[in-house]
Parts: sequence; C-alpha cells; structure tokens
Amino acid sequence: MIGFCPSERPSEAPLSIVIHPRKVSLCFLFGVHLPDPHHILAGSGNRVRHLRIENDETQRPEVRALVDAAIARCARPFESPGAGRVIVRAISKNRRPRRPS
Repeated sequence: MIGFCPSERPSEAPLSIVIHPRKVSLCFLFGVHLPDPHHILAGSGNRVRHLRIENDETQRPEVRALVDAAIARCARPFESPGAGRVIVRAISKNRRPRRPS
C-alpha cells in the first residue's frame, strides 16, 4: 500500500494505492463521505471505498473529481507540490516475537 497524506500519520491519508498480484486499486480512506454521482466506487464498509484501476482509469474526469474531493476534505492541507517527504513503514499483521534481552 502506498498512502498519500499531508502528515506522517497514516490515518490522515485521504487516498492510497493498493497493489495486489493481479490488480491495482485506488482506495479512499473516507470514501463513504465522497460525492460519487457516477457510482464508480466499490465497497460496503463504514469508511473506505475503492476503485479498481485499469489502463488510463486515473485520467477519467469522474476519477479525478473523486481524488480532488478527497484531498479537499483533508483536515490538514497538503504542502505545496514537490515539498513533501517519502516515509517508508512496514505494517505487518504477523509480528515476530521479540528477542530475549
């Protein structure tokens, strides 16, 4: 998962790209609150909605409108373009046991 957020807190990411072996999805963390007049978002959870990305899907005006709406709804604004940082974090459900001291 590659999250895009205005801070170092993953919970503030308005959208992320999820890469699976056979598909790529664009996920909106607060997608349930986004306007979706074309009904292109999938998912039935309480918060997240997603869109499967194929070919030039991101160039469609309705997809761009969703991305713009997600960014506009951020509690904290993004810095100016090119001013951000890249932070890599490993998130794993299965944690290895700690080494004995």
